[in-house]
Amino acid sequence: MNWFIGPVLFVWLAFSIYKQVSEQQDLQTSWQHIVDTVVQGQWKWLLLVFALMFVNWGLEARKWQLLMQGIESISFWRAYRAIFTGQSFALNTVNRVGEYLGRMVYLQEGNRLRSIALSVAGSFSQLIVTMLMGLLSLVYLRVSILDDTHHLQGLSVFWLDGLMYALSTGVMVCLILYYKLSLITKLVEKIPLVAKYSFFIDKLEDLHWKELTRILSISLSRYMVFIVQYLIMLHVFEVDVRMLDGAAVIGVMFLVLAIVPTIALAELGLRGKVSLQLIGLLSVNQVGIIATAAGIWLINLVIPALAGSIFILGIRLFKKV
Repeated sequence: MNWFIGPVLFVWLAFSIYKQVSEQQDLQTSWQHIVDTVVQGQWKWLLLVFALMFVNWGLEARKWQLLMQGIESISFWRAYRAIFTGQSFALNTVNRVGEYLGRMVYLQEGNRLRSIALSVAGSFSQLIVTMLMGLLSLVYLRVSILDDTHHLQGLSVFWLDGLMYALSTGVMVCLILYYKLSLITKLVEKIPLVAKYSFFIDKLEDLHWKELTRILSISLSRYMVFIVQYLIMLHVFEVDVRMLDGAAVIGVMFLVLAIVPTIALAELGLRGKVSLQLIGLLSVNQVGIIATAAGIWLINLVIPALAGSIFILGIRLFKKV
């Protein structure tokens, strides 16, 4: 079974990624635009974006490694492979929930289900950062960019203000829940129906404010890497935007992508539409905007997923007895 499952998963993952990527609209045009920029001598900037992809997922690997310390000590390289394999599974699931399955196979059998709650805590920290930075981006957008000639289609100023107030409340609630995970876990474990399964969530009690702040800081670092990647790609494809304006609209875009349920392989279409709506406030270079969205999608999601599908070949799900 150990020798059989890895190759089968690899074939399935590789084929599903290839099939669905090949069906993406506008991808061929965007890819040609990317190739043209390389020919024109912009390959150094693309190489930097590619290098930042490894930094991005390296930060996520470190975060997951720290979270797993409570149940199992794993090396950074093993954590890195787990993150990439997680992306392979995530590409075929709504809001990438499959990444938890891809990661857990790198743990010992008895720790796999226990890792889910800790992994969710890590994802929660990333969501908080996305919401907080998205809120700040919305405020900047409202004050410095939107006017009589620049406005969001289908969203009046009234509803935008309401969204900001709701998001402010949501951020505060999420931060309280995040820093009270230990207390909340203890309370939940007292529920009779949950008590017999408390083994799967009890390690959340060990996440105190120092560890949680460290995890949150890594999530913030990842977010900043995302922003830098996007700004570089906009520069590569000659989308002329000011750095602060660009960072703000990108922050709003990340917020939309975080709260709208979608499958990652279908995400390119959503990224393109949201990018045109938001970055289109600053530039009329629609081809460059779409190419940027496609380039980021390929580098940050598809390439790691392909690498993860290769790593799955070395997985041994069961121990010899």
